Amino acid sequence: MPVRQAEAVWNGTLQEGNGTMKMASGAYEGQYSFSSRFEEGTGTNPEELIAAAHAGCYSMALSGGLGRAGFPPNSVKTTAKVHISKKPEGGFIINKIELTTEAEVPDIEDAKFQEIAQATKSGCPVSVALGNVEHITVTATLV
Repeated sequence: MPVRQAEAVWNGTLQEGNGTMKMASGAYEGQYSFSSRFEEGTGTNPEELIAAAHAGCYSMALSGGLGRAGFPPNSVKTTAKVHISKKPEGGFIINKIELTTEAEVPDIEDAKFQEIAQATKSGCPVSVALGNVEHITVTATLV
């Protein structure tokens, strides 16, 4: 199996510094800063990249689960919202991820779709990697 790689460079102090993150594939390179991570500043942040990875992984995993159950989807679209908060003892933690997915799946009952959607949450490799996140929720809608 392939090994995926990305790199980040940070210059300066935590609050005044800045950095760049890039994927080895060249598919993405962007700037990040304290304000883009903990405020509403310009640039990306690690949590946004985690959200992209989780949304992509979940969409693919749900498509696979639906297909294995005999309900190949026409499309699956997932949005991931990653919440970061301050810990009382200091530092930060990702404490919640909300996955919202819409899928176009012919000939499936909503109850079966919900069962597969919820099961996918624990089987998606990125969900597994994020196992220390206290709350990962899924809201799934058939379209």
